[in-house]
Amino acid sequence: MLLQLNNIFKWVNSGGQRIFLLKDINLEVEEGEFISVMGPSGSGKSTLLNVIGMLDTFDEGEYNFLHESVHTLKEKHRANLYKEYIGFVFQSYHLLDDLTVKENLEMPLLYKKFKGSERKAIVADMLDRFNIVGKKDLFPSQLSGGQQQLVGVARALVANPKLILADEPTGNLNSQQSEEIMQLFKKLNEEDGVTIIQVTHSEQNAAYGSRIINLLDGRKV
Repeated sequence: MLLQLNNIFKWVNSGGQRIFLLKDINLEVEEGEFISVMGPSGSGKSTLLNVIGMLDTFDEGEYNFLHESVHTLKEKHRANLYKEYIGFVFQSYHLLDDLTVKENLEMPLLYKKFKGSERKAIVADMLDRFNIVGKKDLFPSQLSGGQQQLVGVARALVANPKLILADEPTGNLNSQQSEEIMQLFKKLNEEDGVTIIQVTHSEQNAAYGSRIINLLDGRKV
């Protein structure tokens, strides 16, 4: 078992009322699964992804990740767990503006204490794999949306994560790029056993998953 959510609730208080973002979510994810999370806007998809990715806390319930109880961990320990095992592909890229493409890709490897020569080789491989060698010295602002998204995906994969969380990973890509990214995810999942959880509006992308989870108003339906 890679991770398990038990009775997860998350809410915000507004005008003396609790507004639930997640309601009583139970979810078990085995290693090697490919899961698609679907639902209308505001149904809690991104919130769920952020909770799984340890970027967001929750108000009630239990979360176990690789036999660690995330809900009891101190923030620093949680951050280490996230950096060690999770790769995140954000809809809005989250690239560091003052770093070049190459430096953005290198970031996760620095966290994991890779040696300089190893970092170089891994980054070179990624640049090659995503056909962005020619962009390596550019800054994010010099790239198109699609190119930034490709760099975001490359960065999520660079440190060989156990779990990839992807929030609308192909939202800014043309259909050919979308297809390539989804094929890449499929390959990582099938050949390398990487677990993938993606949030998507696209039936076509969802079909790559082995299981679909539907959310409505913060609940699984």
